[in-house]
Amino acid sequence: MKKYIVVAYDITDDKRRNKICDILSGYGTRVNYSVFECFLDEKNIKSLKSRIMQHLKKDEDSVLYYYLCKDCLEKIERVGNNYEEKQVVKIV
Repeated sequence: MKKYIVVAYDITDDKRRNKICDILSGYGTRVNYSVFECFLDEKNIKSLKSRIMQHLKKDEDSVLYYYLCKDCLEKIERVGNNYEEKQVVKIV
């Protein structure tokens, strides 16, 4: 079963930040400067977290994983910056 995850990050170093962004781009959609939305199964979640951890400095950087349930997804509100839905996510 796939899960909907919002990943936000605060990376102090440009090189590490770009690497984390590149990794996340392979797993989800960038919706803000440091925020990605991902729709992943457990295998890909573990892979994503493992790859990110390889480049993270725990004493300087942070990555947040927010798991959203079906009810929460239905309450997402997007406003501003001419946002257009790029894909439709359906969780049953």
